[in-house]
Amino acid sequence: MTTTPPHPTLVSTTPHQVWTRSRGILLVLGILALAGLVIALLQSNKQHGHLDPRSFDRNGSHAVAELLKDRGVSTRVVTTLAEATTATGPETTLLVASPNLLTPSQQRELHTATTSSGGRTVLVAPGPPSLHTLAPGVRPEPPNSPVAAREPGCALPAAATAGRADLGGLRYSTTASHDACYPADGRPSLLRLTTPSGGDTVLLGAANLLQNEHLTQQGNASLAVQLLGSRPQLVWYLPSLTDPSATEGTNSDGDTPDATSGFLSHIPPGWLWGTLQLALAAVLAAIWRARRLGPLVTERLPVAIRASETTEGRARLYLKSHARDRAAATLRAATRLRLSSLTGVPAVHSDSPDALLTALSARLPDTTRDLNALLFGPTPPQDAGLIRLADELDALEREVRAS
Repeated sequence: MTTTPPHPTLVSTTPHQVWTRSRGILLVLGILALAGLVIALLQSNKQHGHLDPRSFDRNGSHAVAELLKDRGVSTRVVTTLAEATTATGPETTLLVASPNLLTPSQQRELHTATTSSGGRTVLVAPGPPSLHTLAPGVRPEPPNSPVAAREPGCALPAAATAGRADLGGLRYSTTASHDACYPADGRPSLLRLTTPSGGDTVLLGAANLLQNEHLTQQGNASLAVQLLGSRPQLVWYLPSLTDPSATEGTNSDGDTPDATSGFLSHIPPGWLWGTLQLALAAVLAAIWRARRLGPLVTERLPVAIRASETTEGRARLYLKSHARDRAAATLRAATRLRLSSLTGVPAVHSDSPDALLTALSARLPDTTRDLNALLFGPTPPQDAGLIRLADELDALEREVRAS
């Protein structure tokens, strides 16, 4: 015997309905994912090889490293603070490509090592996050100036020899002994500070003169070679977020750094604001689409089922579970309720033998039926007896109606 699989009812959800309801959300998620991918690609292309002496990219610094190599200066790239501090010395120039990426504890350790080394330290575009620790006494002067070809305006030999160079960006001011060069709006964008150990620290307001794209312009090549080639060894420090020292030590308040705040600090502010705006938009959309409380309205049912189908379905369930007692009780209860309305007995007394049987006896004084056994008797032991009970109940109801 083969069974036919059930057909979906009108209230079941079809794949087309699921797609119709969810395509808007999927479209928004797809647009967000695509936007994130595009932004990530743009950011990666923008920062690829940035100030890396091994990179031939326009933002890289391979050309500077080659010029220094021709003059006998060896360039060594390091990515950890331990390597950078170990390599410092009187015969070494340490270039820190992104000092603002260093944590406060890294900045303190680096400043201690460089001030006592007797060598030269070149900080590329140090800003407020690192300037206070790496160059005490120096203040940034807002706003930043555009990078352009500027005159030296100082007696520093390297600047005087190079002449005009592409500088600007961050500007600085200090009361310590210094060489202030390449002024922009009255404030220098190149600052050289001397250290007690005989070395010096050079602050560059912009990194353009070290990049491959701008090296051949103005006197950029000459200034870069003289600043980085004053010692026979050049250590090029590219700070990395994977450096173990970035998660060690304490923060600027002396407390142990929190992993959650450290993670959030690496997320661009635009992404945080964008996430907040999307969350607000989702809440507003939920309020817009939520059900409103109001008066009840009639709604047409999706399908109409005949009473005969319901009766037949329930009968089949009773038959399958051999529930003759439930079937007999249901038949008798329904018949008693209908007979009570025909004989004038209140519905609440339809299950009372005294009230219902008295009314039936008055209505059918000549009946030969055992009304008590028929309406309140035991359950038939066989299915045939259940069928016979149903027929007798129907006959009794017809007889009462006829009377």
